[in-house]
Amino acid sequence: MYESDAGLLAPGRAGSPAEATTGDSAFLQAMLDAEAALTRAQSACGLAPAEAGRAVTETADAGRFDVRDLALRARSGGNPVIPLVVDLMAAVPEDARPYVHRGATSQDILDTAAMLVASRTLATVLDDLERAAGEVARHAATHRDTQMAGRTLTQHAVPTTFGLKAAGWRALILDARDRLTAVRASLPAQLGGAAGTLAAFSAFSAPAAREDTEEQEETDGQEEVDLLALVAAYARELGLAEPLLPWHTLRTPIADLAGALAFTAGALGKMAADVLTLSRTEIGEVEEEEGGDSSALPHKSNPVHATLIAAAARRAPGLAATLYGSLAAEDERPAGAWHAEWEPLRDLLRLVGGAARDGAALAAGLRVVPYAMRENLQLTDGLIVSERLAAVFADRIGRARAREVLAAAAERAHSETTDLSDVLFDVLREEPELAGLDLAELTDPTRYTGSAGPLTDRALERR
Repeated sequence: MYESDAGLLAPGRAGSPAEATTGDSAFLQAMLDAEAALTRAQSACGLAPAEAGRAVTETADAGRFDVRDLALRARSGGNPVIPLVVDLMAAVPEDARPYVHRGATSQDILDTAAMLVASRTLATVLDDLERAAGEVARHAATHRDTQMAGRTLTQHAVPTTFGLKAAGWRALILDARDRLTAVRASLPAQLGGAAGTLAAFSAFSAPAAREDTEEQEETDGQEEVDLLALVAAYARELGLAEPLLPWHTLRTPIADLAGALAFTAGALGKMAADVLTLSRTEIGEVEEEEGGDSSALPHKSNPVHATLIAAAARRAPGLAATLYGSLAAEDERPAGAWHAEWEPLRDLLRLVGGAARDGAALAAGLRVVPYAMRENLQLTDGLIVSERLAAVFADRIGRARAREVLAAAAERAHSETTDLSDVLFDVLREEPELAGLDLAELTDPTRYTGSAGPLTDRALERR
């Protein structure tokens, strides 16, 4: 008999805070929290005795229930709430049993639990993103003017600075933080009853069931207001947003959450992709402080944090796509579309939680190697500043002629494996209009980083 998933094939999320907040026990506790909050909300609205709310809350402890047994019994009804309600009713005092799950449907509880799990997980993700942003800001400030080769389509393009690159990483991380913060604040409770009309709550609170004669004279309109107040009370009990409508088949909350999580994985993935490229042996411009071992090669120190983030960034879009696909849900409660969300949502939360954890660790332990950056700037023997030369030459001999001259000079420098500045000395003798130019200054890549410094400063002003 094999044990349940322990994360053996998921090192990205293994041991992360997100793993704990998204586990089966965490989801079970969230479902129990939803059930308890519903009874308390009905108590607050006069639809259930206060003692019932207290009794259900005291019983709603995941440790009192068998997760595996619930999972197996969930097959008969297609979701775990059905067997959970049976067990919860059996566990509470007899006089509280009529108020367990009263008026609700399974999707109310499971959707609400998913929002609770997401909110609790995002709290840990946001903490890690703040740490990552802080560490990356440190690199950006420290290396504001550390020149390096800017690369486009894998090739050296023009000089840039590591400070500007790190400032870009930070901007993406902060964008992710802002999106997740907004989504977290908007995560709603779910309460609609069997088909999103709140009808069962109305039936349970009908005048015939009440002792107060004044309440018996309420109009239908007033009763609707009472039920909307119940939804508001339920959301307050949970610390979630109050929904405008039951969203059983209006899956904006899930889609927004999926989009923000996928963006976050991609934002962290950009940093990881750059680190993986720059830490290649032949480049060596950065390295992870605590690299991973190799089972076969004792000399290796692999960029493990970046690797795990890159893996998460590749998986996240597919998971988000499944969640977006569930937007097309039929009727007032769907068959399959809702059920298809549960695993990819949890996987997405876990992936991003692990990636945020690794992102903070990667940024904190990243070693920058300025001397390697300086050496690599010289690899093209001055060709990396051809853009600057083209602009300067164009002022004197026109753009077309400047491009022709520089193309020929670059070809000669490449074929003769000589420095571009050496070739340009001959060019200046052949082009009188170019006489007097300071080639040493013009071909120095460290003097052609544009506004990289001021751009870095401006990016770091963002809080």
